[in-house]
Amino acid sequence: MGEVQVPAEKFWGAQTERSRNNFKIGPEGSMPHEIIEAFAYLKKAAAYTNAELGVLSEEKRDAIAKVCDEILDGKLDDQFPLVIWQTGSGTQSNMNVNEVIANRSHTNAGGKLGEKTTVHPNDDVNKSQSSNDTYPTAMHIAAYTKVVKHTLPALEKLRNTLDEKAKKFENIVKIGRTHLMDATPLTLGQEFSGYVAQLDYAKKAIENTLAHLKELALGGTAVGTGLNTPKGYDVKVAEYIAKFTGLPFETAPNKFEALAAHDGIVETHGALKQLAVALYKIAQDVRLLASGPRSGIGEIFIPENEPGSSIMPGKVNPTQNEAITMVCAQVLGNDTTISFAGTQGNYELNVFKPVMAYNFLQSAQLLADAMISFNDHCAVGIEPNEPRIKELVEKSLMLVTALNTHIGYENAAKIAKTAHKNGTTLKEEAINLGLLTAEQFDEWVKPEDMVGSLK
Repeated sequence: MGEVQVPAEKFWGAQTERSRNNFKIGPEGSMPHEIIEAFAYLKKAAAYTNAELGVLSEEKRDAIAKVCDEILDGKLDDQFPLVIWQTGSGTQSNMNVNEVIANRSHTNAGGKLGEKTTVHPNDDVNKSQSSNDTYPTAMHIAAYTKVVKHTLPALEKLRNTLDEKAKKFENIVKIGRTHLMDATPLTLGQEFSGYVAQLDYAKKAIENTLAHLKELALGGTAVGTGLNTPKGYDVKVAEYIAKFTGLPFETAPNKFEALAAHDGIVETHGALKQLAVALYKIAQDVRLLASGPRSGIGEIFIPENEPGSSIMPGKVNPTQNEAITMVCAQVLGNDTTISFAGTQGNYELNVFKPVMAYNFLQSAQLLADAMISFNDHCAVGIEPNEPRIKELVEKSLMLVTALNTHIGYENAAKIAKTAHKNGTTLKEEAINLGLLTAEQFDEWVKPEDMVGSLK
């Protein structure tokens, strides 16, 4: 392929530079840093496993491990310039890591860049590995770590805030709405309890996918057969990764599935999509309930964080709601990309790996950030507007539903329609129509008795 000029001060080599020159698509260095960190963990684990199984010297093991630790400490962040939009197996990013580790370990030992290295990028750093099993392993390490350490804690935080609100608002009777139209009463606490339940189900859905996501492809090498690996390598290397990360990773029971189909990524992101759907509904409801301040529903107050208009003085907008719902839209789009990419497992290898990793990690991080922001700058400050809530309950025609069992559906409907037509109250029309007395109306139509006992 001819010579290629590599910047003299960089630790990467020819394969990285070729990719850098051939794939100038999007911003340089767009390969997620979480993937690079995951590679550092797996390369360190591979070095320890290979040494333990007698196919790599302890000296080379230590040299490789030292550079991996430097990567994890952020000391070599400028050495990974490649983009997502490269080969679909992620081969060039695997080689980027191999070359950096080999060259950096050489300079750590007193050598100079450009000299032949004592640690070889393929024979030593990549020993017992293929890009076809390292990249999906990095995907799972990065995805699992992001979800467990970022997304789920943020979800739990928001869930607990909304649960506190549900308990605080449990005795505030308000009007319900279905089809965006007035319906029978419920409490504000009951309404918020629905949001809590949505988040509980989303959390459970995510957690139920993690068993698949923690399975690692490493040890499958090129097509899943484990060619060129010592016996027991796959189990041992997963144990080392679990040890170094502090997370319960294990070897995939079927490496053919692990290389050719990334259903674990598709599955977990599907649960993230469920979370996005729930968050959109919650944020949308809160935004509408807080609409106003004088011409909207206005049943709740949300924090006023910043001016909302460059032309309308005093206007304040539900900006946190808008931000999190935009994040939800992005996650739904990412799910479409991941779902399609998941279909691209042609025979023994899926070749849409980088775009799956990028979209997954973006979704998991965006959801985490958005939930924390929404929690801290909106949810914690939600308060009821009780006078407005009471006003709307008293004006609602749907309280007539309480009369169904006393005077029948048709008579109750007649009262509601007449009151709406005449702009009068239910009580006035019930009496005018001669269907019941004032005393009967007051006894039978009690909003607080219409909310049931369900929590």
